[in-house]
Amino acid sequence: MTFLTKSIRNRLLANGRKQVEALETDAETEIDFHPVVKLFTPDANCTWLLTEIDPDAPEIAFGLSDLGLGFPELGTVSLSDLAALRGYLGLPVEIDRHFKATKPISRYAADARRAGRIVT
Repeated sequence: MTFLTKSIRNRLLANGRKQVEALETDAETEIDFHPVVKLFTPDANCTWLLTEIDPDAPEIAFGLSDLGLGFPELGTVSLSDLAALRGYLGLPVEIDRHFKATKPISRYAADARRAGRIVT
């Protein structure tokens, strides 16, 4: 996965470990992380806000996905699929290096549902 830096990948994995620990302690207690990274396709109107990577399946990330269809949703995404994805002009998924999360993923999801797209 060349599009994720080592630092970002480590932060996502750390959040994944914390989530597993929280759920093992109390199945009702899920951590509402701030997104670690915003990914986007510069030529296909798709956006992802990722909060964590599953430590038991490190090719699977969790976050908010917006495929540009007006229905953003929380769920998992394959990192290898994102790495292979190309937009209309053949451009790969990129990291928004200027993105700074200001709220937890649940708030981004609620705002995205209202707007029909991820708003950052």
